[in-house]
Amino acid sequence: MTNFDDPRLTAVGLLTEVHSGLMSRLQPALSASGLSDVDFETVIRLARSPRQRLRMSDLAAQTQLSTSGVTRVVDRLEREGLVRREACPSDRRASYAVLTEAGQERLASVVPQHVSDIEEWFTGLLGADELETLLASLRKIRDVVRPCATAGAHNDPLGSQSCSELGHRA
Repeated sequence: MTNFDDPRLTAVGLLTEVHSGLMSRLQPALSASGLSDVDFETVIRLARSPRQRLRMSDLAAQTQLSTSGVTRVVDRLEREGLVRREACPSDRRASYAVLTEAGQERLASVVPQHVSDIEEWFTGLLGADELETLLASLRKIRDVVRPCATAGAHNDPLGSQSCSELGHRA
């Protein structure tokens, strides 16, 4: 007999509900800045990366977009002047997505409200120890289910080649 009250079902259900609820609370500030959630994820990852740039393949791995999907997002952000492409000097096949000054300014205009919303609807509801435990738990799970989420970062234990070997669609 199936146990429909299994705590594993509850854990995934709660995670799904929290994600959905948080995204609906966070979306207004992003929309007001003219960024979709995918646009924001792309530019914030660039902003938090060394030299505010990532190889396109690493950006695809981090966002779990396909190569063509990340190309479309970067094309759109490039048309808006928020991102530019740079050729990779050591590999003619590769290019970088680089956050522009306009991209930095757009992020600077939305991040204060975004962080305030995160504090109100998420992190501010937890004590310091609870937040630290949650972050450690989320990283532990993320590293298993999205091993390429830090592709291109300085302390990335997996290089881009490892991500493609793991079956990422880059």
